[in-house]
Amino acid sequence: MEHQNLEWKSSWHDEYNKILCGFANTSGGIMEIGRDDNGVAVGISNTKKLMEDLPNKIRSAMGITPSVELHDDGGKNVITITVKTYSFPISCNGKYYMRSGSTNQLLSGRELDEFILLKHGKTWDSIPVPHVKFEDFESDSFKAFRRKAIASSRLTADDLEISDEELLSNLTLIEGDYIKRAAILVFHQNPEKWIPGAYIKVGHFANDADLMYQDEVHGSLVTMADKVEDLIYTKYFKGLIRYEGLQRIEDFPIPRTAFREAILNAIIHRDYSTGNPIQIRVYTDKVLIFNDGKLPDTWTVDDLFVTHKSKPHNPLIAGTFFRCGQIEAWGRGIKKITDSCDYWGKSHPYYEIKKSDVMIGFDTTTGVESEFGDKFGDKFGDKFGDNYTKNAIVDLMRKEPTISARTISEIIGLSSRGVEKSISELKRDGLIERVGSSKSGHWVVKE
Repeated sequence: MEHQNLEWKSSWHDEYNKILCGFANTSGGIMEIGRDDNGVAVGISNTKKLMEDLPNKIRSAMGITPSVELHDDGGKNVITITVKTYSFPISCNGKYYMRSGSTNQLLSGRELDEFILLKHGKTWDSIPVPHVKFEDFESDSFKAFRRKAIASSRLTADDLEISDEELLSNLTLIEGDYIKRAAILVFHQNPEKWIPGAYIKVGHFANDADLMYQDEVHGSLVTMADKVEDLIYTKYFKGLIRYEGLQRIEDFPIPRTAFREAILNAIIHRDYSTGNPIQIRVYTDKVLIFNDGKLPDTWTVDDLFVTHKSKPHNPLIAGTFFRCGQIEAWGRGIKKITDSCDYWGKSHPYYEIKKSDVMIGFDTTTGVESEFGDKFGDKFGDKFGDNYTKNAIVDLMRKEPTISARTISEIIGLSSRGVEKSISELKRDGLIERVGSSKSGHWVVKE
C-alpha cells in the first residue's frame, strides 16, 4: 500500500519530480516505475532510455542525484528511484513540496517560511527582531517569571540573582545584539507592537450568532494564563458552592487544572505568524478554544492520547515556560487534562484538527459529584472528614502509592506548597507513611 515514503507508477511523467521533491524535503522515499496502483508489476517498455534520462531529469529539476536501479519482478522490468532526506530545502523547478501521508503538498506563504527556517535549524520564535531594545521591557514579567520559577523549584533564588538582561541571555532569548521573538512574546508588556494578534479573545455566546459580551486579555505570555484563568472563573463561570464540614467547595464546569493546561497548550503551540488571537467561546453547555496551529507532520488526533515526545511549535517559548514551572517537558499536557477531568467527574475534552487550526472543546453540562463522600473509614472521617484537601491526597495515594506531591498538586489544582503542608500534617498524625527514598519510595495509607 502506498504511504508517505512509497509511490507506485505504471509509467514515468516529468511531473513526478514533484513527488521526489516531497520525499527529499520530508523523510525520504521510494518511487517504483512499472507497478500499478496495487503494487503489482506491469513492466515498462522504454527501460534503456529511462535509465539514461531519469538521473539527468531529476538532477536538472532539483539538483540532487538519487539512486536509480533496474530490477526484474516476475519477468517485468521495474525501475526503483530512492531519494534520501536532505538537511537543506530542495525545490523542484523553483517550487517546494512536502509529503503528508500519501499525498504531495505544495508549500507557500507561512508554511514555506516555516519549512525553510526549520531546514536551516531555526524556528519562528528564534528569529531575532531588529530595533528592539532591552530598555523597552518593563520589569513586571521578569518578576512574575522569578516567582513562578522559585515556587516550582525549577530554579533557585541563587540562580536568579542576575539582571533581567542576563536572564534573557541564559534562556537563549538573545542572539548577538538582537532580542528574539520568543523574548518579546514572553516578557514584553506589549508584544503586539511587533507581533500582531498576540492576545486572547474571550466571548460569551447565547448561540453561534448571538454574542452577549466579550473581553480581551493582553500583555506578556508569562502572565497570560493567570489573567485568562482569573477572568474565566470570576466572570464567565458560575461555581456550584457546597460545604464539606467547614470547608467551602466551589465546583466549576471545567476543572481549573484542565482549563489552565488547555490554555498553556494554546499559548505555547500557537502559530503567532498568522496575526489571529487565541479565541475562547463560552456557551451555556460548552467551552471552545480555537488556536492557529497544527500537529507535527504525520501526527493524527489519536497520537495526542498515547505516550509521545514533546514537540512544541515554539521551543524557546516552551523552554521558558518549563523553566518557570508552568508546563512539563515530556508531552504530558493532554494526559494532565484528562486526569484532571477524570478526578473531578467531568467529560474528557474533544478535539477538531484542521490544516492550520486546532480546537479543543469542553462539555460543561456534566454534573459534579465529590469522589470522597462516605468512602473513608471511621478513622479518617473522625480525623479529618472536614478537610477536602487531605481527603483528596489520601485518595490519590491509595490509587497510586508512588505519586509525587507535585503530581498531586497538578491533579487537584492546589499549590505544591499547600499539598506538602497537608502531607506533613498527615504524617505527623500517623495517617500516612513514606517508605523508601523521596525518589524511589512509596506511600502507605494506614487504615
